Amino acid sequence: MPRSPSSPAFWRSPLRGPWFTSVLGVVLLVGITVLFVTGLLSYAAYNPNLSAVNDKTPDKGILGFYLFPWPTRPVWLYRLTQGVHVTLGIALVPVLLAKLWSVVPKLFALPPARSLAHALERLSLLLLVGGALFEFTTGVLNIQLDYVFPGSFYTLHFYGAWVFIAAFVTHAVLRVPTAFRNLRHVRRPSTGPGPASGSPERASGLPGAGEPARPEDELVSPDPLPPTVSRRGALGFVGGGSVLLVATTAGHGFDGPLRETALLAPHGGAEPGSGPNGFQINKTAASRGITATETSEEAWRLVVTGKDRTVRLSRTELRELPLYSAALPIACVEGWSTSDQWWRGVRLRDLAGLVGYEKDAAPDVLVESLQRHGAFRVAALRDNQVRDPRSLLALFVNGEDLTPDHGYPARVIVPAAPGVLNTKWVARMTFGDL
Repeated sequence: MPRSPSSPAFWRSPLRGPWFTSVLGVVLLVGITVLFVTGLLSYAAYNPNLSAVNDKTPDKGILGFYLFPWPTRPVWLYRLTQGVHVTLGIALVPVLLAKLWSVVPKLFALPPARSLAHALERLSLLLLVGGALFEFTTGVLNIQLDYVFPGSFYTLHFYGAWVFIAAFVTHAVLRVPTAFRNLRHVRRPSTGPGPASGSPERASGLPGAGEPARPEDELVSPDPLPPTVSRRGALGFVGGGSVLLVATTAGHGFDGPLRETALLAPHGGAEPGSGPNGFQINKTAASRGITATETSEEAWRLVVTGKDRTVRLSRTELRELPLYSAALPIACVEGWSTSDQWWRGVRLRDLAGLVGYEKDAAPDVLVESLQRHGAFRVAALRDNQVRDPRSLLALFVNGEDLTPDHGYPARVIVPAAPGVLNTKWVARMTFGDL
């Protein structure tokens, strides 16, 4: 009679066992914790409590309990936290898949629930597996700029992360003690053939003589096929996959030759163009409907509004104001970043001073772009970002005028801010409490 997936004998791999699963579980325990924390930091970096235009999850309620004003120091903060988030997420994909493969017999085990605790564990497992697949899939698609999922990535990924982490914490509370016991436990020799006592293979085998069966022994096949690789070898294969993925994606967070190693990243390969403006961008002027006519010296004016006046400034008039320089990177939510570029322009706090504010008491600012469609056409910056002396309305980069794709005639550049808050093709700035 054919075996069904609910039968332990259906699953015949000799690799499955508590030790193998526990090693993968501990790696995920550490890795997913770091992923979740860096993800929360990424969300905080958008300053969603500042203004509705920055908040992609307006119904978050208590889930925003931890939010805090995002700092501007160190300037590479977002580059680091989001780079870790994306690179670690990519590295954990093989580990996650191996972990799911290692426990797949338990997903088909009958009866579905043997006790209240077991039912709780099975429910958490359902949410855990579904949440993990959802979060990793949407994250990878976002990195690849492939927005095939319905709705906003920010909303889906944010709420999905909270559902996933709730299941993850529940599962960890129930299973982590067992996992660490499996890693420490050395089973007594069995009376039948098998690996030697004291090896990881033996430590995750069937119960030894006189030992009662444990729930985690369900992972061990009662009728295993002959092994073709050791469990340590299988772990090496999984680790090698992680290393390969990192090696072919992490380079998009660097410049020069390292970027050319990012074969699996959309922003990998050679730098776009050459010269002072030859560094990475996400959106071009053409893709956002920006024309040369509206950005010409004759047509373009920056409108700055404040407490008691409004001024309109041409690019020539902006160049006549005191200009300052700052070396700042650009870092994007998709994980790519550039090294420091040398920006030059007018300080944001000086623009606030033009419309009635003391420079040391400059308020928040709402920045509007010429672009007519796309996310973050309007963005808000906090007062601490406005007052930082390195926060600029940039007119030049690396000694040359900005190109249209880098935001000509003027763009915002703020230390440690996500790339989408560094608005390009700026048309209007409104200072005041938001």
